[in-house]
Amino acid sequence: MSDWLGLDAFMWRAAAAGIGVALLTGALGVFVVWRRMAYFGDTLAHSALLGIALGFLLGVAPQVGVLVTALVVALFLVKMRKQVQLANDTLLGILAHSALSLGLVTVAFVPGLRTDLMGYLFGDLLAVSASDLAWIWGLGALAMLLLAWIWRGLLATTVHAELAAVEGVPTQRMELFFMLLIAVVVTLGMKTVGILLITALMIIPAATARRLSHTPEQMAILASVLGSLAVLGGLWLSWELDTPAGPSVVVIAAVLFALSLLRPMRT
Repeated sequence: MSDWLGLDAFMWRAAAAGIGVALLTGALGVFVVWRRMAYFGDTLAHSALLGIALGFLLGVAPQVGVLVTALVVALFLVKMRKQVQLANDTLLGILAHSALSLGLVTVAFVPGLRTDLMGYLFGDLLAVSASDLAWIWGLGALAMLLLAWIWRGLLATTVHAELAAVEGVPTQRMELFFMLLIAVVVTLGMKTVGILLITALMIIPAATARRLSHTPEQMAILASVLGSLAVLGGLWLSWELDTPAGPSVVVIAAVLFALSLLRPMRT
């Protein structure tokens, strides 16, 4: 095996960026798994392509375009879910594919963006810059503080929304904060594993941790650790076998989940 500790700075930046994202996706992913909202995460991830294209068209950073678009889609979904008599998965499917198709159409109006599209779709972890790293850890730290602040309320809403409302928990506010955090995760994951794979990094480590944990807090910590291990393992796989870094991270996460199936699930 090559001397991985002697690698250049770009590998250390990639590891730091991936771990920064994994810490947040692990903690937030437990709620995505509990609430069975994987499809919602996919919907926001698909809308990210539209945000990227709009960002380039308007001359703003792609991360800003993705964050704003994801927030608009999330708020639109909340409103539509109350007014339209459709099943959640149907409404999510409509929004996901509409946003993705509109994003692909918008890309056609942005010269040169098509050549960079693969990096946005599947991530370009090895190309993380110092400014990307600052963006990931800065915004990620704010998101983690917000998650810590609403943890008890969000947990109560997840377990029993009606009972939480009776006890005075602002359930609608918790829902909006939760969607804001998922939008942040999609924005941060765009550079690491890509907008098409970020949901996998939220779900797989959390699902693995669920089998090995007794408490919600333990599950969140373990999911973050497993996500970080997947990042490091994916980077090693990418370095040794010249595989794409983002998909390699998800493959390692899937392997860890498969290994967790070898032991009984904790109750």
